[in-house]
Amino acid sequence: MAKGYETHQLRLSLLQGLGKDLARRAKSKCELTGASGVPLRAYEVPPVAEDPELDRTLLLSEACHAAIQRPQSLDGREWRCLAEAVWSDFPALQVLAWRLLKQLAPREAWARELIDECMLDPEIEAWARAAEL
Repeated sequence: MAKGYETHQLRLSLLQGLGKDLARRAKSKCELTGASGVPLRAYEVPPVAEDPELDRTLLLSEACHAAIQRPQSLDGREWRCLAEAVWSDFPALQVLAWRLLKQLAPREAWARELIDECMLDPEIEAWARAAEL
């Protein structure tokens, strides 16, 4: 059990090392919603690499972290920001937005339409499908 804890602490330390670069890239805003002035923390878009990678890590608000943990409880009215995020130039953001849209699609017409319109590069789509929420 101690080995697992140590591994987890090491990973957290490595993620913290990305903090300045994440904050700079995100301009200290949630990369998914654009919210500013809220607590932010790193989120690695699964499947995660052995060591954290800046290109596979997003800076997200606590609300986004909670939504990712319980995607079945997403309220479509609160997630219209996904319409912009899925067209981002940043692949990790596209992947997360696509996964959240897939969760919303069964009950939200606008999310279904976005998924139908969305044309992800084959490599990004494979990543998105590799570990759906």
